[in-house]
Amino acid sequence: MGAKPSRKQEPPLVSARDSRRRAITADGNGGLPAARDPAFAGAEAAAAETAAAKDETPPKKYVSFAPGPVALESGLPGVKLDFNYGARVLIPEGDYHVRLTDLDTSSILYDADASGALVTSTKKYYIHFRVEIWKDGQPALTHDLNLRGKNVHIRYPVGTLGDILAWFPYAEEFRKKHGCRVYCSMSGKIAALLRPAYPKIRFIAPGTEPENCYATYYMGIFFPADDRFHQPTDFRVIGLQLNIPYILGLEVAERRPLLTPSKKRPIAEPYVCIAAQATSQAKYWNNPRGWIETIDFLKALGYRVLCIDKEKCHGSGRHWNTIPYGAEDFTGDRPLQERVDFLGHADFFVGLSSGLSWLAWGAGVPVVMISGFTLPHNEFHTPYRVINFHVCNGCWTDSSEEFVHADFGWCPRHENTEREFECTRYISSGQVCQTIARLMEDYGLNPEMGHRKKGK
Repeated sequence: MGAKPSRKQEPPLVSARDSRRRAITADGNGGLPAARDPAFAGAEAAAAETAAAKDETPPKKYVSFAPGPVALESGLPGVKLDFNYGARVLIPEGDYHVRLTDLDTSSILYDADASGALVTSTKKYYIHFRVEIWKDGQPALTHDLNLRGKNVHIRYPVGTLGDILAWFPYAEEFRKKHGCRVYCSMSGKIAALLRPAYPKIRFIAPGTEPENCYATYYMGIFFPADDRFHQPTDFRVIGLQLNIPYILGLEVAERRPLLTPSKKRPIAEPYVCIAAQATSQAKYWNNPRGWIETIDFLKALGYRVLCIDKEKCHGSGRHWNTIPYGAEDFTGDRPLQERVDFLGHADFFVGLSSGLSWLAWGAGVPVVMISGFTLPHNEFHTPYRVINFHVCNGCWTDSSEEFVHADFGWCPRHENTEREFECTRYISSGQVCQTIARLMEDYGLNPEMGHRKKGK
């Protein structure tokens, strides 16, 4: 571990000439009075106003969590440590020195004296930490993060479906990589959906903690998007799903959630499922003729068209959306497993950048995804992605735009103009129907014959 770092810092050697140069650099005139040039007066005034305006900008608010007290013994009397919100080291009163190191990058993250203090890392995502402690100037403890055989808590948010389905597969990858006991806290409804395919994951209710928890990791896309405390990357650039392997320190690769449709077919006739509702108007297919003409196309082929949204009518303010005309009404607050069963036996699914598209993907059904406000890298890969690049698109995945959750009608570039939501208004039913026809050819689908070829 080496000797304790020296606390004395020798002042740098600075010549008189260097001092003079530094003074000139500081105020541009070496500290001497400057003659004012009237030509620059206006520019200086404008700069002052800009600076004042910046000072009035409220600071950004970043999320924080309450991980509870540090309770695990370190092996050094009086010192406790865990990794339940980054590295956390509880130091008693005394002559201590603490160093935190990222072993994967050989970066020293913290290196200072401590007494009667809680030392924490600023980064809360997975880092291969080394904790070193000196007491009375002598090496006293070295602890490298080691998850094998430990209780690890992976926390998911409540109230979202697609996000959790996108993020959950990495909990299993994390468990396999580190050989730890993984506890996942999430909604009981979603846990029941995932439990059959993931028997080695321990599911717990939100707000509960596993005993003797060694490390905790928080899943999410964190706003403002420049939050680098909880995520090492910008999810707008990386994508909704791939933000998580960066948070957990895993291979950055797409992972499909495993869901288990029932073997019994719920409807005898050939059918497809659709979902037209979403949590933001930008996600909707805002072409008023789109769904009507597509449903007519599907029915003419011989399909029943089942709308499996939770809500029959949804919206906010001046934006309201109803079940598409011509679709059979299978909406309602039905069990998620029932949705999976319907999806698993459908010939394919047509939907938006929303939770039911992720559910369909997990159920193993081909997905036609209609989205313009996200670029294709944001969701899982489907060869049947529908987007029109001839009009405005990709605002969600634009790193210069910050999504506003409270604004259901969020359209940052063209709100209240004739170009509002043009990203999907200009996706035609013809484009969607051509994509469906290509999917049907790829999978050998023929509703008149009443069968579907398994796999592409």
